[in-house]
Amino acid sequence: MDKNSRVTGLREADRVEIINLMDNSIDLLSTSPREEVKRFRDWVKKPLGYPIAEHGFSALTRVFNEEELHSILFDTGISPRGVVINAKRMRVDLSEVECIVISHGHFDHSAGLPAVVKAVNKSELPIMVHKDMFRRRGSAEPDGTIREYPRFPREDRVRPARYVDTGQPHLIANGLILITGEIPRKTPFETGFPQHRAFINGRWEPDPWIWDERALVINVKGKGLVILTGCSHAGIINTVIHAQHLTGIERVYAILGGLHLSGRDFEKRINWTVEELKKINPRIIVPSHCTGWRACHAILETMPEAFVWGSVGNLYIL
Repeated sequence: MDKNSRVTGLREADRVEIINLMDNSIDLLSTSPREEVKRFRDWVKKPLGYPIAEHGFSALTRVFNEEELHSILFDTGISPRGVVINAKRMRVDLSEVECIVISHGHFDHSAGLPAVVKAVNKSELPIMVHKDMFRRRGSAEPDGTIREYPRFPREDRVRPARYVDTGQPHLIANGLILITGEIPRKTPFETGFPQHRAFINGRWEPDPWIWDERALVINVKGKGLVILTGCSHAGIINTVIHAQHLTGIERVYAILGGLHLSGRDFEKRINWTVEELKKINPRIIVPSHCTGWRACHAILETMPEAFVWGSVGNLYIL
């Protein structure tokens, strides 16, 4: 399937539940700003301890359609066991997971994968990946040296689960969830990660586009698209445009996940991004993980009714 082709077969979901298993921050005391959002203390009865936050992301996504229920895990955090610990403390049984999707190959989204696979404990568990995730990667420092990232887990570390390459748009959860595949870059201001590098043909080469970044898309009946992102290295506006194109649906109900608007190369894009987000006009927006406080404040100021502060332990019922 060509990445510019429309996807047929994406089914409507009656509702979606997303549990934020890992994120950069945790807020156990603030009241919920919207009826769709339940804080940790609202929905976890007799927790087995309090969850932790880290510079990583993971979200358990449950989709419902009549009698159907499918559970997908999106990303696995930066520490070896952080997601597993949080799931246990929230009384979430990871054995319900039928598929794992990794948004892209960076270690803050994939380092917890071996421990998560062990906790799920299912033979032939599919893990949806992209071939570029297995590259050696890093970022260029001001002095020209390369800070190499931890490598993506080898397949022998996740057995008996199995890697499935999904570079193109791909339906999972019996057609209720769409993996976008590679996301075309169309906006003039979402120009990738300039300092990003990949080790290709024996040398470190610029790799600003990070083509393995994908998002999840769900069409909720009567509401519109729910778009779940890991880091939005493609740019959140490019991601939304591609989701709308693939599905043929313009209305965006919710955007959740990392928007990568922190850091010197990305903070310049905040005003452009927020202006376009306002035009998209989602009912709910939860900027998480790598979005950064400057962008979060800009989104809150511009879209106060839609903004939700992301926190470990949040449950979104959409």
